[in-house]
Amino acid sequence: MKALLRLAAVAVLAAALAIPAIADNHMKPGKGVDVNPARATWNTGFFQAKLVRMGLEELGFDVGRNKDLQNPIFYKTVTLGDVDYWPNGWFPIHNAQLPSNFYDHADTYGYVVKAGGLQGYLASKKYVEQYNIKSLEDFKRPEVKEAFDANGDGKADMVACPPGWGCEKVIAFHMDAYDLHDHVNLIKATYEASMADALARHQNDEPVLFYTWTPNWTVFKFKPGEDVLWINVPEIVPTDAQKGSEDKMVASGVKGTVTDPLKFGFIASDIRIVANKEFAEKNPAAKVFFENFKLTLTDIAAQNTKMNNGEKSEADIERHAKEWIKANQDMWDSWLDKARAAAE
Repeated sequence: MKALLRLAAVAVLAAALAIPAIADNHMKPGKGVDVNPARATWNTGFFQAKLVRMGLEELGFDVGRNKDLQNPIFYKTVTLGDVDYWPNGWFPIHNAQLPSNFYDHADTYGYVVKAGGLQGYLASKKYVEQYNIKSLEDFKRPEVKEAFDANGDGKADMVACPPGWGCEKVIAFHMDAYDLHDHVNLIKATYEASMADALARHQNDEPVLFYTWTPNWTVFKFKPGEDVLWINVPEIVPTDAQKGSEDKMVASGVKGTVTDPLKFGFIASDIRIVANKEFAEKNPAAKVFFENFKLTLTDIAAQNTKMNNGEKSEADIERHAKEWIKANQDMWDSWLDKARAAAE
């Protein structure tokens, strides 16, 4: 009888010891899987890259060092399977950069921010209202040009894009299409320095006009609807690359626009995670995490502002990510739970 009791006790103990091992395996569906991540070269996308990495690591994946890649190189590389994913896809604006066989070997997953990739022109709300500005066409009016002329050359000054940026070409196209060369002076110096100068002028109650995109620290420092307003292009005239997407160059329901809908003149893009198909299908936990992961533009802009203020080391970005997770713990845990369930 004592022997039977001892055997029963041993069995109970063995079962008890086995439970944590099973639970741990359940909690780490990515255990033993090496992941090769990539991220974009623009640092405003580093925050979501860090969060996605941390999510995969919590799921047990061994996530390697990021490869910082230019867009066309990434899309070719993920198609070849040399990297597994990145969280920096902008669609449809990146469509022209995809290799012809892209969707045979890769795909997009979830929405980091749906319609989050906005581009366009903003001007000081106070002066937009004072001069009844609705579009870039209004900067042909002498009184408007004079108000926004900071250097005394007789033209309205606008912070634009440095040479070599993709947006530089679209802005140049707009200057031609809307006949603005004699009315608008494009500031093409380093964007960060130019926007810092614009911020200083705004704080001195001087009017500012600038191009920007979202997510970006600029829409945290210059709050649309409070400090600045998005303004229209005079009419939708697409570049060759934009043809066929004219409907996505107009958006409704965006905060801080001078009209609703607004003619942005740039294609509004969804920010999405892009991954190699074979990787995603073999790792359903990662795939489901990708599909559920999302952020708000406000959260990204707030973090981007911290980087712009000097907190831009890898350690800083990791701390920002940990703070975000703590502030959104229930949602974060739900994403992980769904990912774990998909691997069962």
